[in-house]
Amino acid sequence: MRTIIERLVGEALTRRIPETVPRNVRVKKMPGKVSVLTGMRRSGKTSLCFQTMQGLLASGVPRERLLYLNFEDDRLAEVRVGDLQWIIEAFYGANPALKEQTCWFFFDEIQRVPQWELFVRRVLDTERAEIMLTGSSAKLLSREIGTAMRGRSLTTEVFPLSFREYCRFQDVHIPVRPVYGDRDRYTLAKAAEGYLRTGGFPEVQTCEEDVWRTVLQEYADVVILRDVIERYGLSNYAAAKALARHVLQNSGQLMSVSRLAVSFSQAGIACGKSLLFDVLEHLHDAYFCFPVEVHDRSLKRRQVNPKKVYAADTGLCRAFSSGLTADRGAALEGLIYTALRARGLHPDYVVTPQKTGVDFVYEEAGAWHFVQACWSLADAGTAAREFRGLADALPLHPKASRTVVTWNEAGEREGVRIVPAWRWLLEEGQR
Repeated sequence: MRTIIERLVGEALTRRIPETVPRNVRVKKMPGKVSVLTGMRRSGKTSLCFQTMQGLLASGVPRERLLYLNFEDDRLAEVRVGDLQWIIEAFYGANPALKEQTCWFFFDEIQRVPQWELFVRRVLDTERAEIMLTGSSAKLLSREIGTAMRGRSLTTEVFPLSFREYCRFQDVHIPVRPVYGDRDRYTLAKAAEGYLRTGGFPEVQTCEEDVWRTVLQEYADVVILRDVIERYGLSNYAAAKALARHVLQNSGQLMSVSRLAVSFSQAGIACGKSLLFDVLEHLHDAYFCFPVEVHDRSLKRRQVNPKKVYAADTGLCRAFSSGLTADRGAALEGLIYTALRARGLHPDYVVTPQKTGVDFVYEEAGAWHFVQACWSLADAGTAAREFRGLADALPLHPKASRTVVTWNEAGEREGVRIVPAWRWLLEEGQR
């Protein structure tokens, strides 16, 4: 293993750092602490490592002081924690003078190495080094960091592209000031349509439709195999795949795991509800999906009531459907959820005493906000339902702002702001 590691370090030190399209993600950094990037596979964690490396080069840091290693390289499949010391030996062996200078180590998907945290802690304590780690398992990283690093890490969550970043990838102009002429509104509305269809995974932004679908389906398969089946030693691949597909095809819907277990068994997929609960938790851990609880002060009622489960990306949902979506409103709702979640918010859904509802409620900077997702308010019955839910929920937080996000309608009604999706997404991306 020593020879393999020495060869990989040598290759890494001479390899050109790839150029990337800049992301708006602010990576949390502090001297003496490890920067940790977590998020679903292919969401852009590696690109952020390269973006950070390019920034260091631009600031005058010599290339030889930067080391990037990807632990999903098949040549590192058998590496053990004791072998990791050869990374340090090979790095400083190539240039002993670097021992007296600050160097930067970027370790991608390092959680594949058991007890990796012991090595990282030692390097942090004994070398003049800044370290950035990435991983596709929030729970695994946080548990290991929490026990071995003891407060010496800062975690940044990385999600697929925001709408602003999507526009940058697609060369769509966004006015510097939020003043939009007719041409701007048309262009940004078209971009929002593309964003809803394509999703935010960086790699697929320029793919043809058939390639795009295949790539995203492979993303899902890798999450199921590596982040659920292999990582947790499960054997029921059919049940895990069926649950993942159900999440993607029913994003934003209330989920009853007990009913799903019965349904899967009737379809010939033998599984119990305890297994499905575990798989759902593992999918959440891998940022594949996100459960949303009912808004209630009672912890027991929050736990007992069914959860809505949102997929990580609208493009990923469409890759497993025959069209954009059977319900465009559901796709819009998913877009809103992922935008809020990417900002670090954890919205709830609301069921009022009158049995009406609000899609999202969240608190930010001491202020409460209600948000409804509605593709169109043209139908009088639909509009009445959306506004009635907001009115019924207001006693919960009387000073809360109220917003209906539509596809292309704007205005104000009954104290509720109506805003088109493209504009709401741009506003959220600036916060």
